[in-house]
Amino acid sequence: MVQAYHAVPVSVEYEDADNGRPTDHEGSALLGSGTSGVGIAKSEVQKEGHATLTSSVGNLANTIIGSGMLTFPRALASSGIIPGMLTCAFCGAVSAFSLYLLSTCGRHAPHRRSSFFAIATLTFPRAAVFFDAAIAIKCFGVSISYLIIIKSLLPNVVASLYHDLSSPDTNPPAWALSGRIWISLVMVVLVPLSYLRRLDSLRHTSYIALFSCAYLVLIVVLCYFRPIEGMTPPGEVHLIKFTPSFLSTFPIQVFAFTCAQNLFPIYNELKSNSQKRMNIVIGTAIGSTTLTYEIIAVFGYLTFGSHVSANIIAMYPSTSLFIAVGQLAIAILVIFSYPLQVHPCRNCLDKVFHFESANDKLDDEAVADEHVAGELTPLKHTLLTAAVVGGGFTIAYFVDNLEMVLSFVGATGSTTISFILPGLLYWKLTKDDPNKNKLLNLSALVLAGYGSLILVFCLSYNIYNVVHPAIGNGLA
Repeated sequence: MVQAYHAVPVSVEYEDADNGRPTDHEGSALLGSGTSGVGIAKSEVQKEGHATLTSSVGNLANTIIGSGMLTFPRALASSGIIPGMLTCAFCGAVSAFSLYLLSTCGRHAPHRRSSFFAIATLTFPRAAVFFDAAIAIKCFGVSISYLIIIKSLLPNVVASLYHDLSSPDTNPPAWALSGRIWISLVMVVLVPLSYLRRLDSLRHTSYIALFSCAYLVLIVVLCYFRPIEGMTPPGEVHLIKFTPSFLSTFPIQVFAFTCAQNLFPIYNELKSNSQKRMNIVIGTAIGSTTLTYEIIAVFGYLTFGSHVSANIIAMYPSTSLFIAVGQLAIAILVIFSYPLQVHPCRNCLDKVFHFESANDKLDDEAVADEHVAGELTPLKHTLLTAAVVGGGFTIAYFVDNLEMVLSFVGATGSTTISFILPGLLYWKLTKDDPNKNKLLNLSALVLAGYGSLILVFCLSYNIYNVVHPAIGNGLA
């Protein structure tokens, strides 16, 4: 049996973001049977956010940017410059709209306790635990893919740097070319970062990761104006030319903006999290990443034309120290993006496991209060983090390629988190409100429908690749 929760308005005093003066904010609290609304309100008021706009933008942008940006020049090659740039901007705009809907939904949850589970409990209570399970699986899969990328990339980086910084006749030691050794060493850094409770604590690593991304942009732009010896000669360049590979590159553009799993933690931790300030965070993060993708896509495509591959950094000769450092920058970017997947995965698993615990003890008021507050006990925090990090490391250590499995996880999980849930949750919360914005309410439903179409298309495409791998690879 699912425990029912309802929204109770709570008057909360907090500092207004625009003028710095205390104002009355009409919030909501999810209350289980036997929970005191006044008690929850007082405890929540004391827990204000401390994250700045800069750190919030940095963490959200780092959640967005990943290895997918390396494929954007290939996306332009599949459709031409103009359609490729338009689809990139479209995907960014749709992602920004979905994040806006989620941020407005967050105001219906307990003060500083917004989450997919909290909002789903208000809208689709029987499905709330399944939503969190889907998010956890998706984030866990992405975290594994990051470790596999690190495992395959760092040995190449070492070989390139060793070639450039030492005698050409000498080779690096065998251990330095072992991917398994490298991910074992990297875990020394990642484990402490993964145990951090607040997303804002990862702001410094996000800044480093974004600097690494800027270095890649520098490589792509400079190598267009001053090509390096040994580069592949450019092929044809078209303003508009659709090819069959567009079917595989468009979903990559769609999923390159996935970051909704960290929207609620950022919302909860942002100081004075008014909608205006959240709009600044969302707009800046999406706008900057869209601009980054566009620059990499255009200059990468203009440099190599129709000969561009699905990994733009691999197109440049690693015999150049400038390029070798760029490969290291990509590795750093992926390394510091890993904790941003562990954080939401752990939180969602807590909701999934606590859901069962709460249902077994519906009469236990303490359990209900903990369920509302959403705090992880030190023991649960330790165990869940160890399970996520340890399980992901074990899989990545022994497996070299999870591409097919992750493609199915991405097609279902990313689409659900990024489009279907934001649209459905906002639509459900506002559909009976007499003062609702009818156009916005309808647009939210359209977003959910768009996500459903993307899900069906990507699933169908993945199944087709499994059944007809030769044809599928040809399209890609």
